[in-house]
Amino acid sequence: MTAGTLDLPLPLQPAPAATTLVIDSATDACSVALFAGDTLIAGDYRVLGRGHAEALVPMIAALPERGQASRIAVALGPGSFTGVRVGLAAARALALAWGSDLVGYPTLALVAAMARNTEGGQAVGVAMTGGHGEWFIEGFGSNGASCRPLTSRAPGAAAIETVEHIVAGNQAEALVAARGTGRALPLWPDARAFSLLAEDVLTVDAQPLYGRAPDAKLPLGAS
Repeated sequence: MTAGTLDLPLPLQPAPAATTLVIDSATDACSVALFAGDTLIAGDYRVLGRGHAEALVPMIAALPERGQASRIAVALGPGSFTGVRVGLAAARALALAWGSDLVGYPTLALVAAMARNTEGGQAVGVAMTGGHGEWFIEGFGSNGASCRPLTSRAPGAAAIETVEHIVAGNQAEALVAARGTGRALPLWPDARAFSLLAEDVLTVDAQPLYGRAPDAKLPLGAS
């Protein structure tokens, strides 16, 4: 401090927002996104059908700072067995290499959040392609919480059990047509919409969510 002056403390600078890399490859759609807090920095989205393993790492590498983030969020499914495993393997490897936190989220919850974002917070049923000709279905209330548990059903049963007027997902149009009523929002999950998810949907137990029992079962008494 000099004569005639008063040394004032410098204003505190806000801490930089935590970064999150989002990986979503559980369905035919493959997408990645990098966030600072809830702000999308960059992202990529492609409907591939196949080839997630070859496309995913280059998509991540093309993000700013090659996608490096303090947290990684990955879609757990349900969806394609291969797609779920590809996304989880990449997320786990990067989290280990970067020392990042790892969280997972359900695929259908993201689709529901995307639908509610465009429809004004209404209840939403989600219908996505499952295995063996079945559909994965789940219901979400107007508050965004799951109100009808995830299950795998044949299309006819799915149309009966999905009671919400608005239906989202890649099988939404087929379900609404089979039911004869409702509004369909054909959507694939998109990592760039990650900030629409409620924090309580995220889980640190990042394990695959297959949505149906395995086809092969161990004989009784086997372990």
